[in-house]
Amino acid sequence: MTVRLEKMNTVEFQQYLSYAIKNFAEEQIKAGNWKQQGAINKATEEYNKLLPDGEKTENNHLFIIRDGEQEVGMIWLAHKTSEKGFIYDLNIWEGNQSKGYGTLAMKEVEFIAENLGLKKIGLHVFGHNKVAKGLYEKLGYMETNIKMEKTL
Repeated sequence: MTVRLEKMNTVEFQQYLSYAIKNFAEEQIKAGNWKQQGAINKATEEYNKLLPDGEKTENNHLFIIRDGEQEVGMIWLAHKTSEKGFIYDLNIWEGNQSKGYGTLAMKEVEFIAENLGLKKIGLHVFGHNKVAKGLYEKLGYMETNIKMEKTL
């Protein structure tokens, strides 16, 4: 199995954005950061701030992950400083999970980051997402901060 990363086109970006806003809002609710009411609006604001020009936003690289002709997911790498990148999102679509696509996509995006001159890549993972945390740790990513919170 091999994967390749292809730049998202406008149609793919719009499909991703619809999914991403809903998913981000749900993750923030699950993590206890946001209330249900207003979560979609907050998520929409975040994405508008991060990607004001959509898939053409400077220093942002949004890719479709493909296995042959099949779309299996997406990954988003942002070029934050001259030496540091940040992975804002990695999604392997339903039915393609637990097949190694996440690992292969991460390795591909690291190669792209190196070619961009980046020396480090950061990312965020929700505390409740044990699968993602395990993947990142397996690939050599280390915790740099841990935020803890209790709802009263």
